[in-house]
Amino acid sequence: MLIGTIKQIWRYPVKSMGGETLTECTVGHRGIPGDRGWAFRDEKSREITNGKNIPLLMQSSARYRNEPINGEIPPVDIKLSDGSTISSGDAEVNERLSKFFGKEVSLWPLQPASNKAHYRRASVISRLIGFKLVRDQLPRLLRLRNVESQIRDAFSREPDEPIPDLTTLPAEVLEFTSPPGTYFDAFPIHVLTSASLAAMARTNPDAAWDVRRFRPNFLIETEPTLEGLIEAEWAGRTLRLGSVELKCEIPTVRCGMTIQAQEGLAKDSSILRSIVKDADQNLGIYGNVSKPGQVALNDPVELL
Repeated sequence: MLIGTIKQIWRYPVKSMGGETLTECTVGHRGIPGDRGWAFRDEKSREITNGKNIPLLMQSSARYRNEPINGEIPPVDIKLSDGSTISSGDAEVNERLSKFFGKEVSLWPLQPASNKAHYRRASVISRLIGFKLVRDQLPRLLRLRNVESQIRDAFSREPDEPIPDLTTLPAEVLEFTSPPGTYFDAFPIHVLTSASLAAMARTNPDAAWDVRRFRPNFLIETEPTLEGLIEAEWAGRTLRLGSVELKCEIPTVRCGMTIQAQEGLAKDSSILRSIVKDADQNLGIYGNVSKPGQVALNDPVELL
C-alpha cells in the first residue's frame, strides 16, 4: 500500500541539539550513520543527559565536519544559541560548554556497547530494573508512589494525566539512558507523517506543529486520502522507504522535550498536553531496520 513519499530526512549529530537535513542517506541496522553520534553527560549525576534536563541544548545545533563512514564518528561544530561556535576538538570545549549551559557537562562520542557504565542510569530504581527478577515485576514496581513520581517527572506529566506504559519499551532503556552502543532514546529509526501533524494541528490550531519539535529521521508526506494518526496503527508492520525496510515497533511516546523553545519556536506546553489528551501520549513510530539500503527525498513509502 502506497503511503506517500519522503519529504524530509534528518540526522542529529549531537543528541538533543538541532539536526541537519539530508537529501539522501544510507540506512544500516543501526540507523543513519552518525545519527546521535555525540551526547552530553551531566558530570554531577554522571549520566547521559538531554534537552529536557538542559533546555538550551534544543536551541543549539551541530554539524559534522566530515561525513560519518565506516562506523567512525567525525568531529562536530556546534553553534550555540547566542551565535557563538565551538568544535568538539577544542581544548576547552567542556569548560566552555559547562559555563554556557550552567552546569558541569562533558561532550562524548559514542562509546562501545561493552562500556555499560557510560550508558547506565544513575537512579537506584533503574539499576534494579536491570535484574531480571525485578524487571519481571515491573508493572507492580511502577505502581509504587516514588516510582510513579519519577516517571511523571521524566515524561513531564501533569498529576491528572496518565503515565506512559513503560512495559512496551525495551528493558535496556529502563536500566540505561539508551541502548548501549547508541544514544537513541529506544530504537534506531523514528518516522513521522504529515497526516499526524495535520491531525494534531486540527485539535490544537494555536500551536506550531513544526516537525523540529519531534525530531524524526524521516518525515513522510502522506497521500491526500490518508488522514489521522495513521502510524499509530503500524506496530508490527513493515514499512518500505526507498530500498530500506523497517519493522515498525511501537508508537513514539512523547515527553517534555516537545514543548521546549527552539530557534524560531517558542516554548509551548500545550503541545504535550494535546498529545497526551488527543493522541494517547504518542506521536510517530519507532522502527528497527530489517533491510538496509538507500533513501532519498521523494522516494516512495509503502506499508507492506
